[in-house]
Amino acid sequence: MKALSFLALLSITFSCSQTQDNFSTISSLPKKIKEASACEISKASPLIWTIEDNHNHNVLFGFNEKGELIKQITISNVENNDWEDLTSDDEGNIYIGDFGNNDNERQNLAIYKIKASDLNKDEAQAESIVQFYYPEQTEFPPKKKDRIFDVESFFIHNNKFYLFTKNRSSKFDGTTVLYEVENNSSQKLPAKKIGSFVTCEQFNHCAVTSADISPKKDKVAILSSDKVWIFTNWKDNNFLSGKVEKIELNHHTQKEGLCFKDENTILMTDEGGKKQTGNLYQLKLK
Repeated sequence: MKALSFLALLSITFSCSQTQDNFSTISSLPKKIKEASACEISKASPLIWTIEDNHNHNVLFGFNEKGELIKQITISNVENNDWEDLTSDDEGNIYIGDFGNNDNERQNLAIYKIKASDLNKDEAQAESIVQFYYPEQTEFPPKKKDRIFDVESFFIHNNKFYLFTKNRSSKFDGTTVLYEVENNSSQKLPAKKIGSFVTCEQFNHCAVTSADISPKKDKVAILSSDKVWIFTNWKDNNFLSGKVEKIELNHHTQKEGLCFKDENTILMTDEGGKKQTGNLYQLKLK
């Protein structure tokens, strides 16, 4: 009876989530990239693109799957307040999310557009700057229990940006909130709350650090340090509704970048430490 119970439990465990069977390390990141905070593939370039977050230079890095640094583009007309994620549109233009907000006190949240034609240059300027704010936030910073306005994750879809919050409240419960921001640089825009999702309850395992939508626009993935959630069959633009699958990577590092390489392959990057660089990882979806 005990053996049957164990087998039943084992069957339930494997039916609920995938494991790291399809997860692998591809290469080490270039040594010059110490704090990779994003991972993006543009249709205008064969490279994998990343950035570093606050207190680092305003540089867009391009590298290949061998971990070789191929391109460094200085973005000369904007600062790196806290660059946290990258996304790209169907033309290959790359967008930098300058919306890291650890202390929930920033009032200069922005998204920068880098033209696809500038990805072969050594220096470029942000062609447009989208500024936005959260209407629900009235204090800068709010009380610790209300610090839910940090973001490290976004993607563009139908010319709108979709942001996933990184919950930093003192009563962390795993909730990430989905916001929509218009791609319009003519005025400071309110972010529109679309929906929410509860990942899990441990900050170090459950806080959302990157997101992307698949090439066919039928899957959305969000990342934490050791998990990926895949959303499908959502309603309207609430990507957090519909069916969800949690994938346990069984590999815990400071993962902060995620992108779809193709419909069934996800790439991820993490930050390194003082003595080693981060890595490029691959997850094959079943």
